[in-house]
Amino acid sequence: MTRGIRTITIGLGFATALTSVAMAGGFSRGTADTDILYEEGGVVTRMGVSYVMPQRGYDSITSPFLNGGLAFSPTDDDYSDAYAVPSFAGKFDLTDDFRCAGTMTDAYGAGASYGPQAIAAGMADGTGTESQKFTSTEIGATCGFKFDLAKGRAWIIGGVFGEDFKFSQTVRLLSDANLDGAPGGPHPFGVLDLGGPVDGANSGTLSFDGRYELGYRIGLAYEIPEIALRAQLLYRSAVKHNPSGSFDFVDFSGADLASYSTMGYGTLPQSLELKVQSGIAPGWLAFGSVKWTDWSVVQTLDYTIDTSATVLGTAIPTELEYFWQDGWTVSGGVGHAFNDMVSGSMSLTWDKGVSTTEDVFTDTWTLGGGLAIAANSNTKLSVGGAISYLTAGSVAAEAVPGGGGPGDTFAYSVGNDWSYAVGGNLLINF
Repeated sequence: MTRGIRTITIGLGFATALTSVAMAGGFSRGTADTDILYEEGGVVTRMGVSYVMPQRGYDSITSPFLNGGLAFSPTDDDYSDAYAVPSFAGKFDLTDDFRCAGTMTDAYGAGASYGPQAIAAGMADGTGTESQKFTSTEIGATCGFKFDLAKGRAWIIGGVFGEDFKFSQTVRLLSDANLDGAPGGPHPFGVLDLGGPVDGANSGTLSFDGRYELGYRIGLAYEIPEIALRAQLLYRSAVKHNPSGSFDFVDFSGADLASYSTMGYGTLPQSLELKVQSGIAPGWLAFGSVKWTDWSVVQTLDYTIDTSATVLGTAIPTELEYFWQDGWTVSGGVGHAFNDMVSGSMSLTWDKGVSTTEDVFTDTWTLGGGLAIAANSNTKLSVGGAISYLTAGSVAAEAVPGGGGPGDTFAYSVGNDWSYAVGGNLLINF
């Protein structure tokens, strides 16, 4: 492989990774940097971070609690939260043909903070969501064994990872209604009386902090290093989570009123990705990928509220609805070596929206670019940026607010929005 092509591949992994976190489908954020297995050198580390700034807000809201039940354009700020995605990978060679890598990243996540109009609109079922946040950090170990063929060489790749689950959602309760059905609005949770200690509650927070659960990845690759050709097929398993948590109520002054333990049940999806790259001319590299993610496994997040200490003396089953469909991500691009030290790449990615009836994770188009600078044979710096075009979408209201089934608590639409991402990483070869 010429040094020019080699310089391109240094920055290629970061450019494609930045594009994937810019506004990926569903809850996808970071991908474990298993590509570090292909880096030459006995010990290699790569660390970096990407910062993503989605600009998504409501174009219209229709709620019986606002504007006489007629659609209107809210003045709330964008509800989508900015977020950072860290990444770390370290690779070491055990033999000339067998090597292993440790990786860390935030595999999944989402965050939203809602304005007063969106909160009020949600009161149709007795609760208005103030904020919600979800993150899942992955820590893994992956090994690769390579062996020569008549032409080129093949790889067998496999490893395990641990994935945690952290979730929180804070809801405002309708007016100062208590939870036993007294005047003031519908019961906030569509269930029976939780007991006197939470009467007069102003807000409640559902939170989960799940332990790390195990998953695995396995794959195959083929490469011809002389022309920078590589094709890799990598499978990542689904992971089931049963996180424990609490539902905490506070009054108007912020004082704690009561706390009930909760237990959640859900699955984060499996995925299969094919990535291909090849030198196509002196100093030029083409690359592409296709990824399927089993987002249809995310239909609901089920949880129970333990009310054994109340008059109910039982557990209340509840769920958060998603009703997602499978996602597809298709990406392609080119890289070019400007000289033996500097190369750049550009890519275009389409991500199929996974929403059906509950939210607006719509189709996304992302243009990304990266620049790699090889200061010497041991240190490489990559920087880049991406801009995503988020297509418009709308959600209808449930037939009965809070009654479950297709639709959200209130009807709304979003327009064509944008998301921006910047980031960098540093590779050190010892």
